[in-house]
Amino acid sequence: MTEIQIQFDVPAEMRDGTVLRADVYRPAGTGPWPVLLSRLPYGKQTSMLAMMLDPLAAARRGFIVVIQDTRGRFASEGEWEPWTYEERDGYDTVRWAAALPGSSGSVGMIGGSYFGNTQWMAALSKPPELKAIAPMITWSDPEDGLWTRGGAIELGISAPWTLMMGADALMRRHATDLEGLASGITGLVHDLDGLAGGGYAELPAGRFPAFARHDLPELGYERSRREPDWARSCTVTGRHDEVDLPTFQVGGWFDIFAQGTLDNFTAMRRAGRSATLVVGPWTHTNLRNVVGDVNFGFAANSDFMGMRGSLHDMQFDWFRRTIGDGEPLEPDAGKVLLFVMGINQWREETEWPLSRAVERDFHLRADGRLTSEPPSTSEQPDEFTYDPMDPVPTTGGALLLADEFRPGPLDQAAVEAREDVLVFTTDPLAEDTEVTGRVKVILFAATDGPSTDWVARLCDVDEQGVSRNVTDGIVRVRAEIPGEPAEHVVDLWSTSTVFRAGHRIRVQVTSSNFPRWDRNLNTGEPEDNATTARAARQQVFHSSDRPSRIILPVVPA
Repeated sequence: MTEIQIQFDVPAEMRDGTVLRADVYRPAGTGPWPVLLSRLPYGKQTSMLAMMLDPLAAARRGFIVVIQDTRGRFASEGEWEPWTYEERDGYDTVRWAAALPGSSGSVGMIGGSYFGNTQWMAALSKPPELKAIAPMITWSDPEDGLWTRGGAIELGISAPWTLMMGADALMRRHATDLEGLASGITGLVHDLDGLAGGGYAELPAGRFPAFARHDLPELGYERSRREPDWARSCTVTGRHDEVDLPTFQVGGWFDIFAQGTLDNFTAMRRAGRSATLVVGPWTHTNLRNVVGDVNFGFAANSDFMGMRGSLHDMQFDWFRRTIGDGEPLEPDAGKVLLFVMGINQWREETEWPLSRAVERDFHLRADGRLTSEPPSTSEQPDEFTYDPMDPVPTTGGALLLADEFRPGPLDQAAVEAREDVLVFTTDPLAEDTEVTGRVKVILFAATDGPSTDWVARLCDVDEQGVSRNVTDGIVRVRAEIPGEPAEHVVDLWSTSTVFRAGHRIRVQVTSSNFPRWDRNLNTGEPEDNATTARAARQQVFHSSDRPSRIILPVVPA
């Protein structure tokens, strides 16, 4: 058995004198060894790290592993400000890690979510020793999945994340005041536990009251509105050309940052970089085979990967070639490995998006029909009332909310029984229909107020009539003239699934998905001070001159 040496809280001094601390896992012997670095704000020994990186397994494979608390978190000094220092601290840490005893001088970075983004920020700072990054389940544009989506606030993740991160902040603030600490933590836990029971509904959503009560640095929505230039501190979109490194990117079809992973991959390929992509049927915190209500088969489990070995081993083999002594990658090397739901199979590709996919329109029609034929005559619009005080509850999807809200594909019966949810369904399919790529809905709609939201969801209805969500999206709109029809595009992001013969394709249209996204109060007031709501009368049109439809990327059999 290979002996592993572990050093705890190893100090690294940043350029401004702040000391960050890391745990270092080192193979026995003199090396030299390549370095795998992970920088995270959740604690160096958090259990969530195991899903992203097993430091002992990596050390046994011949890597020095460095896991560092980011600035202002746990053992590291400094003030906690999400995102602000990650680019400069990433640069300084890479250079420090490359000079550790036994290091070969080559550094790779690995991790997901926040510590997927710390990789991108370090790469953008261009430390010469950084040779490769492997970001998992992370975003590209924070305005497309982190802070907002389609203009709506990502309240579902913002509230629990900010409150959870507040525990360490309060412990630092009240380090010498045990009474204040007890009071602060008690209040914080009360708010965190109470989100699903009504806490999410506090207003205004744009200045969430619980954050102010505890004086906490929030995820970033509020600050990005006050300081637009600051948003660059965690934005990758538009900067990929600056990263001249190979990347190994991992995402999940039901991950809150699913599209960001795909966008990062396509941008790196477009920039001529070596890029590898793996997308499973996974959520943000679950890389196993049972997701939501569906068992996708043991092959879907990241420990198995359809007899390819574990995802960790695939990453370690890739790092051996990019920062170790393995055979170097070809300049244009990189593969795409997609899990196709419905048939529950992994499939190797050479590109994303798939050039062989053909966009196909399915039209919303009268009487709840969804057809490939557009309406040839005028059909009466469908109508419903959207009341922000009785929003459609979040039921599955690519989400990360309080624990009461499960991500993944879930039975939509309760949602589709509501009067404020329109449902459009095809006849049973005569043959398997694969949809792989980006999905969007073109919606011709009207509202009687100054502002509202439109939510669209693609579902798969099985032969027993059970409807389960596949992917969805939202767009926040302002009505130029209340009551006047307008065309809107709802981006449902991407998926890969086969609607089996005998199944039916379904589209839901509504105006809320709460608390995943904050409620539009239909008044037009800014989100940072809107507290008064009004019910809105909504119309969805499907006629020859206003052909509402979903556009599906269908892969020929």
